[in-house]
Amino acid sequence: MVTTDLIKELRDATGVSVMQCKKALEEAGGDKDKALVILKKKGAEAAAKKGDRTLNATQIAAYIHSTGVVGVMVELACETDFVAKNPEFKELARDIAMHIAATKPEFVKMESITESDKKTAESVFAAEVEGKPEEMKAKILEGKLKAYFSERVLMEQPFIKNPEVTIAGLVSAAVQKFGEKIEIVRFTRYGA
Repeated sequence: MVTTDLIKELRDATGVSVMQCKKALEEAGGDKDKALVILKKKGAEAAAKKGDRTLNATQIAAYIHSTGVVGVMVELACETDFVAKNPEFKELARDIAMHIAATKPEFVKMESITESDKKTAESVFAAEVEGKPEEMKAKILEGKLKAYFSERVLMEQPFIKNPEVTIAGLVSAAVQKFGEKIEIVRFTRYGA
């Protein structure tokens, strides 16, 4: 049975609209955990549908670590000024900046990796697959490259405040919450 308290709990946990929470709970037969999975799935679908929309507004957030030796600026884009000026959107941008300060990513997304970077990494890992059976070399090399770059690509990293969610998942949840396409445009990290 779907109760008002259960809907409120799900809304507090996700920030998604009351109606979306109610529908997810109804679809899950009142099971909160199943409803969370349903909302995540719908969030990913919503993000995919909004993929071709134009980004017209941005929020630039800065984070300076308490030691004063690390600082980050990140540009988070969305469709409208209404969302860009929303305090929760600003908080999201700041959380991402703080995450960048802590994890030192080199790229925003996998597509940002240059051919030069790929070739350099391949040359390093090629030596590690020497002596392996020929039919397995390509798969092993591919796995090593994926693991290496997933640590260096912001969107692939587990979020420092909640390691169960990647930065891509965090952005996808924000797309569902705000109802607009959201994208990390770029970042700059200063310091050690």
